[in-house]
Amino acid sequence: MDKPSRRNVLVAGGALGAVGALGATAPARAATPWTWSPKGSVQGYGDGVDPRGVWDPKVDQLVADLIDSGAVPEVNKALKKWIKNGQTLPSGLPSELKAFIERARELPSWADQGKLRTAVDFNEKRGLYLGVTYGFASGMMSTCIPREARAVYYSYGGSDMRDRITKTAKLGYDIGTSNAYQDDGEMAVTCVKTRLAHAGVRHLLPKSSHWNKVADEEIPISQADMMVTWHSLPTTVMQNLKKWKVPIPDNESEAFLHSWQVAAHMLGIRDEYIPNSWDEADAQAKQVLDPILAPTPEGIKLADMLLNLATIVPGGPLKYITRPILGSLTRYVLGDEIANWLKIPREPLWDGVFETLWEPFVLVREGLLSMEKAPGLLQKFYWAFDEILRLAALLVLSGADFPISIEIPTTNNPNYPDD
Repeated sequence: MDKPSRRNVLVAGGALGAVGALGATAPARAATPWTWSPKGSVQGYGDGVDPRGVWDPKVDQLVADLIDSGAVPEVNKALKKWIKNGQTLPSGLPSELKAFIERARELPSWADQGKLRTAVDFNEKRGLYLGVTYGFASGMMSTCIPREARAVYYSYGGSDMRDRITKTAKLGYDIGTSNAYQDDGEMAVTCVKTRLAHAGVRHLLPKSSHWNKVADEEIPISQADMMVTWHSLPTTVMQNLKKWKVPIPDNESEAFLHSWQVAAHMLGIRDEYIPNSWDEADAQAKQVLDPILAPTPEGIKLADMLLNLATIVPGGPLKYITRPILGSLTRYVLGDEIANWLKIPREPLWDGVFETLWEPFVLVREGLLSMEKAPGLLQKFYWAFDEILRLAALLVLSGADFPISIEIPTTNNPNYPDD
């Protein structure tokens, strides 16, 4: 693991990018009416019901019954053996759960294998940038999504953020693999297990008096909440790649979107809510994501936990990745307003380095600018950008137990016991 690989960079990015599933300092904002038309969805039609009042009924009651009956520990033990998409399900699973998983792991009828193959090419070529955007556009943004931040903080995952991100890292890792949706891949497994975990949180979190004191919803992780998180991933990623002037052929752009459309379906999001194009994704994000971004006490604490993952990692000329470096990269990618919300201090050196040199760095890597014509300082810091990304991957992986197993929770955050 001494050299940066596309997969390791994606693990680090996916880890932070999938932190979600989320106060007193949050500005008051009126709820935006749901007006996005299902005509812009992959399904092309729908009843137009506000997704804030829709959850995942196909699995929610099933998982609630498993939790209440005390069956979850044995279920988790059995599901730990299910690793590959096409693998025969382990014996001993309750019949209703087995039937649900068999249905849920099937790709949607509209999945396009050609586009999924093209998405692999895109991920191979853009892994470096995907790692940055998954981690520092998507991941740190999730701490400013109030519902997501609160749900993460008070659910079981909030009790151990390193364990939390290594498990949620699988989404960013698996979607970038060459066999993501094939029988020998793991993306379907990860999506279905995440769907089961979400159902567990929906059942358990409303029992938390701590969450109830700050939540503005009775049940967490609605279809709207899931779409907000989805937009913090592919939609935000593509917006940043465009901002950095990364040249992306139309077919690869469309394929990258398609891989995430399939992921949305596999995560239990209704087809009528999944945008059918980047234009529709941007339009929906302006309605459901942009207006709700705000600081919360829980989100600020989560951001602090994530930035505190900065640690000494042996090897390489940089030797370590520091909190100031992670903070400056967050400020550069997300902007001053969000960085200030998260109480990330300004770092004169690294703030200036990213602001001045990141886009030339991208242009050099893309072959659009020769190193000789690049800013002089870039020659000094060019290696540092590669090292930062390599070490970001290592600091996440250093706490991981393999194989990473996503499980149905049985309790909320034990640091905030239920009344």
